[in-house]
Amino acid sequence: MFLEALGSVILGLAVAWLAMYRLPHRLPARRLVLSTGAAGGLFGAFLTHSALGGNLLLVLTGAVAVATASVSLLLRPAGRLRRHSATV
Repeated sequence: MFLEALGSVILGLAVAWLAMYRLPHRLPARRLVLSTGAAGGLFGAFLTHSALGGNLLLVLTGAVAVATASVSLLLRPAGRLRRHSATV
């Protein structure tokens, strides 16, 4: 159980670091992104372990999936948003 938790936090940090490396202009502060990745990985491991049991590969896959989804919620739009008036 401890190795599942440690592995999921490390994988969550890896997902967050990869997102920061690839999309630095679209993400908020580094500390927020890294902590979101770690928390998402830990929550994903807990959720997968509770639902599917203790298979390590499944638990780590669930951790990566939830960490990726959590970090993706922090993304901002790439360009400026154009607002058009309803009368034009």
